[in-house]
Amino acid sequence: MVLSFARIIMRLFPLPIFLCILLKQMSLVLGDVGTASSYGPPYIPTVCDGNRAEQFPPGNMFVAVNEGLWDNGAACGRRYRIRCVSGNKRPCKGGSIVVKVVDFCPRSPCPNTFLMSHDAFEAISRFHNAKIIVEYTQI
Repeated sequence: MVLSFARIIMRLFPLPIFLCILLKQMSLVLGDVGTASSYGPPYIPTVCDGNRAEQFPPGNMFVAVNEGLWDNGAACGRRYRIRCVSGNKRPCKGGSIVVKVVDFCPRSPCPNTFLMSHDAFEAISRFHNAKIIVEYTQI
């Protein structure tokens, strides 16, 4: 009986180790996944509110969005929680930020899901000129 119990333990022992390694490699994604990069001033005029300086949230945490999120202008004022997931040379700082949509991507087609203000981008990425993979949810 003791010998067979030992065999069972030895056969099952690799399973928890395998599961730990697998879970370590996976990240839990709770929102949509897209790309982001930084864009710089001048930020005004914007498509949403023109030249109004008060359209920008505190800390300059704002973005321009691509065609997929623009929703014929209904995106103006929407807020998103954005988290850097990956990119070249490990750009992510960790944590997430909340941004406000103030503009439509000025390029067509837009190269990213989000074009982020310098301040917003630097809050989640170590490199100001990187293209990063982000997880985002509308809040």
